[in-house]
Amino acid sequence: MDLTDRAEHGAFRGEVRQFLDQNKHLAPDVSSFTLRMRPRKLSEDVRDWQGLLVDRGLTSRTIPKAYGGFGAEPDILKSRIIADEFFAADTVQGLRNMSISMLVPTMLEHGTEAQKQRYIEPSIRSQLVWCQGYSEPNAGSDLASLQTAATEDGDDFIINGQKIWTSGAHVADMMFCLVRTEPDAPKHEGISYIVFPMDTPGIEVRPLMNMTGAPAFNEVFFTDVRVPQANVVGQRGQGWQVANSTLKHERGLLGDANRSLDSLLRVGKLLQNESLDGRPLIENPLFRDRYIRLQARTQAMRLHEMRLISDSVKGKPRSLGDMVVKLLGCELNHQLDGLGVDILGEIGVLYDESSMLRDGGAWQANFMFDLGLIIGGGTAQIQKNIISERGLGMPREPKVAEPKVAGA
Repeated sequence: MDLTDRAEHGAFRGEVRQFLDQNKHLAPDVSSFTLRMRPRKLSEDVRDWQGLLVDRGLTSRTIPKAYGGFGAEPDILKSRIIADEFFAADTVQGLRNMSISMLVPTMLEHGTEAQKQRYIEPSIRSQLVWCQGYSEPNAGSDLASLQTAATEDGDDFIINGQKIWTSGAHVADMMFCLVRTEPDAPKHEGISYIVFPMDTPGIEVRPLMNMTGAPAFNEVFFTDVRVPQANVVGQRGQGWQVANSTLKHERGLLGDANRSLDSLLRVGKLLQNESLDGRPLIENPLFRDRYIRLQARTQAMRLHEMRLISDSVKGKPRSLGDMVVKLLGCELNHQLDGLGVDILGEIGVLYDESSMLRDGGAWQANFMFDLGLIIGGGTAQIQKNIISERGLGMPREPKVAEPKVAGA
């Protein structure tokens, strides 16, 4: 792949730089874009910045104009130029969250025209915040065993059940949810993918505190929740196929290489600014060696991500490549956080409201939050199993036979 600028791309790079020179003062602080650091609702300056980037084609670039996007053709180099120039200007890019990076591409693939018109534009402009209703207390790794069920009542469904580990449910406006609508169908065939507002009567959200001290996850209970059947995305009873589209995009979101590069650059600044015995830590061979190893892995992940984008443009399948992104990207992000904590030394163990915290405690919070992402969205062990079985052709692990009960 030739990554050098052609004339067209050189001109585009100049346009991006000009935009940043004129507008970077409008960009919010980076903490405003971080789920675990932001307030209950996105601030007005975040929404304004997101809207400006959409209008200029610097985020949600290939979303069709009919649905509020910029309508550009996919161009890998232009996407790379945008990211590189925003990093060089130390300016936050557009939002990447489950609304924009998971729900929107799923809706483009499977939604009706009315659903696309209704949901995509407010989602990419962060006017609608979504959460994902997938996992249940007895349906996590075996998601198709979910028991949240819907019964018909005229043109509506009445939903009863429970979800758990629902990220952002306490701040979300909408949920995309897997619900069993065909109780007599095989478990993978009786599920529907349904969207509905979180203020629908009968929905109760109970926040769950995690290691960061913030309620990022939630339990969600449904008691006679009435939802129009028109809110099904894709075909009724075929939600498993729609859900797998969302999971594909989720893996790319969780292991996002640009997020890794952002962490790497901030680690580099720490190494320049923190010192030991009067010398910057970048001169310490142990820290420098760890940094260079992570730098190489970050670059490899960025190139891998570009290859996946290229495959998508050519219509090639990329599911296993996304598994690799999720597996290695989440582990890489956690190791970058760990290096940041170690660079801070004794300050790195501080938390909560200490006056000596660096970056508002973001390194410590990220270290604990990103550990959870190695589990969330499919554990590392499950990702390895799928990669080995589907990618390398290795046999599945044999199931242990059920013990026989005497006299049975």
